[in-house]
Amino acid sequence: MPEGDAVLRTARSLDKGLAGARLTRTDFRVPQLATADLSGGTVLGTLTRGKHLLTRIDHRTGEWTLHTHLKMEGSWRILEVGRRWPKPGFQARVVLRTEKTEAVGFLLGIVDLVPRDQEERLVAHLGPDILADDWDPDTAIERLVGQPERPLFDALRDQTNLAGIGTIYAAETCFIAGINPLRTVAEAGDRLPRILQRTRDLMLADWSRSRQMWVYGRRTCRRCGGTVTVARVGPPGKERPAYYCATCQP
Repeated sequence: MPEGDAVLRTARSLDKGLAGARLTRTDFRVPQLATADLSGGTVLGTLTRGKHLLTRIDHRTGEWTLHTHLKMEGSWRILEVGRRWPKPGFQARVVLRTEKTEAVGFLLGIVDLVPRDQEERLVAHLGPDILADDWDPDTAIERLVGQPERPLFDALRDQTNLAGIGTIYAAETCFIAGINPLRTVAEAGDRLPRILQRTRDLMLADWSRSRQMWVYGRRTCRRCGGTVTVARVGPPGKERPAYYCATCQP
């Protein structure tokens, strides 16, 4: 699933293609929005909250927010009008077209359209956004330490604790901090502020470029060359792979 930095890149792309432009066509290909039509509206911009995208549109019928989430397979593509889509049409869930640009959301996991004044309820369950300008680490730490026996890897990924971290950054951050991701939040102790700051720095540094991983998705540790261990962490049915190096992360 795309993580906070990838979602931020997507928002920037949507803004580049749509922000300030008038919509000449909208097509919402999900049953609950089959009759919705925001053509003639103006796109104000797209915000992110963790892994959620909030596209604000002013229309004669009111002020609206299009809420989308990429989940595992979703993506937004920004194209010139008339250009062939890179994926089959049956995978499209949302089409937003302006005079010059067409934004197509493929296989989006969530598509909601709500009045702007209801926008907050869509993301009210989320913890502080680790990539936000108003990032609140104290609240995030308070939520984490409230689950002292929970594996650190699992707690970092919980979007109600803090929003934006997924499997990749939970693993990579634990590696950089030199802590085993299977250790509990209590065992991380006073290292939590440093771990969160390193995560934020890493994600902000990486959102505009790709990079090579230390342990995630690897068979050997990029630092010591040792074998990377993969543990399944999380509640039954929702386990995720936690990559770590037993040598570098005791």
